[in-house]
Amino acid sequence: MALISRTMFALSFILCMVSLSHAEQPVYLNPAEPLHRRVDDLLQRMTLEEKIGQMNMPCSYLDVFGRTHEESQEFAREFTQGNAQRSMGPGGGFFTLANHVLTEGTRQQAAFFNALQKVATQETRLKIPLLQTEEGTHGLMCADATIFPEGLAIGSSWNPDLVEKIYEIAAREGRAVGIHQLFTLVIEPIRDPRLGRNQEAYSEDPYLISRMAKRIVRAIQGDDLTAPDKCVAGFCHYPGQSQPVSGLERGAMEISEWTLRRVFLPPWEAAIKEGGALGVMATYPAIDGMATHASSHILTSILRHEFGFEGLVLCEGGGLSTLVYEGLAQDQQQAGILALQAGVDVGISYEAAYQEPLKASVEKGLVSQDLLDRAVRRILRQKFRLGLFERPLVDVERAEGIVHAQDHQEVAYRAAREGIVLLKNEDQLLPLSKDVRSIAVIGPNADHEKNLLGDYTSINVTQDIVTILEGIRSKLGPSTSIRYVQGCDVVGNDLNEIEQARQAAAQADVAIVVVGENEWRTPGGKGTVGEGYDAATLELTGMQQELVQTVYATGTPTVVVLVNGRPLAI
Repeated sequence: MALISRTMFALSFILCMVSLSHAEQPVYLNPAEPLHRRVDDLLQRMTLEEKIGQMNMPCSYLDVFGRTHEESQEFAREFTQGNAQRSMGPGGGFFTLANHVLTEGTRQQAAFFNALQKVATQETRLKIPLLQTEEGTHGLMCADATIFPEGLAIGSSWNPDLVEKIYEIAAREGRAVGIHQLFTLVIEPIRDPRLGRNQEAYSEDPYLISRMAKRIVRAIQGDDLTAPDKCVAGFCHYPGQSQPVSGLERGAMEISEWTLRRVFLPPWEAAIKEGGALGVMATYPAIDGMATHASSHILTSILRHEFGFEGLVLCEGGGLSTLVYEGLAQDQQQAGILALQAGVDVGISYEAAYQEPLKASVEKGLVSQDLLDRAVRRILRQKFRLGLFERPLVDVERAEGIVHAQDHQEVAYRAAREGIVLLKNEDQLLPLSKDVRSIAVIGPNADHEKNLLGDYTSINVTQDIVTILEGIRSKLGPSTSIRYVQGCDVVGNDLNEIEQARQAAAQADVAIVVVGENEWRTPGGKGTVGEGYDAATLELTGMQQELVQTVYATGTPTVVVLVNGRPLAI
């Protein structure tokens, strides 16, 4: 009987300890609890500093990260731990860390994201996982990831099924390495062809973009955000920036209510109200005199009340500071108050508006604690939706098998083929015969790699890029003579090989002239298209027009290939 009694006591003690251990587990760490209870439980445990830390998810190209990749990685660790500055607790996540800092490729990305998540979930007080965000304009933007055609080419395919395949792959590759949100999915209609960012968007037609937006949400988010191949779809730039009065990016827009409702908002309504998108980035410009980052009408009344948006609103890069230079706020502290009141949840530029000055504003009663909690609650809800509290880590080996897989490359090739637009084909010159005896390949974009890719492409492109010249050579046998002359640069007149181009064309059966625009990161600031590279004219730049005319004047059958991100007056 004594033995039985001792055994029963031991069992009772064990059961008691198990019960006690389970009872001590916070509600927010219990996956069996409803989402709203988990969020509320965690929120009430957080200090003011921890809440402000969650609202900051900085871009890794900022100076605060340091000058080298090693310095950036160290800052990322400090920010994750909550040691970056005294006014903030552990950070909420990062924006573009994979592209700008983890440039070695998939293994480094997955391993470093895992290391940061271990710091966040094991070394911080509340164990809140990080939310990692990357650009997804035309595929995941980081080393090794599959590069698809830019937005206008995707739109030119007129193929919703293909669009869905593209963004399924982008989400699959992103989540595999530890990325949870894909942003810069530009669903604003193109309204002014001079803008450099037009190449990121899909069309000028609101209806086409609306149909594409809904398919993109389904592709990226699916039905279960906890799935290992799904991410949050983050659309830009709400509600638009493509019809500025000045014709310059970030310029103020003056648009009627009719234009807002019939041109700009339909894609957003389709993406959010019909598709359930959970990510939005506020736009730069003021609309009808009100800076978007301070507009509760745009960011709350329309977005959340009319469209039922339940996700996160991120600021644009430096977006909180727009309220200062546009004159709505006298300083960063006031900018933070206005943005929080309007409905901006996350700062991505390490701006003071969402740091120490915001903490002071709450402590002094200048802004309601409830508004701060509103933003933080949305951030936590997004992390719970993604299942990050249960599965913050990724499988590095699995990631290497997924990113840039062969079937992903085949979809990219198909998208490139379907996005090509044949503008003109007089006398049925195309397609060219493989039996042609001699070809002159001419032009500044004929043998240029980066100009083929468009903006928002990885800083370190690890894949082999086949230029147009190399592609032509690969399709023709040794019996065909191919002569290449660059002819000129895209910009300026430093290189003048127009006479050599004329001679090459005159001696060939066919001339192929490849002209157009420059990639936005061209050394020396000579880019002609991309973010921040708007144009005063749609004419070909530099000596390209003269080059084309000179070749054509030889009488040799001439094919002109345009590599461009906006319509050109040709």
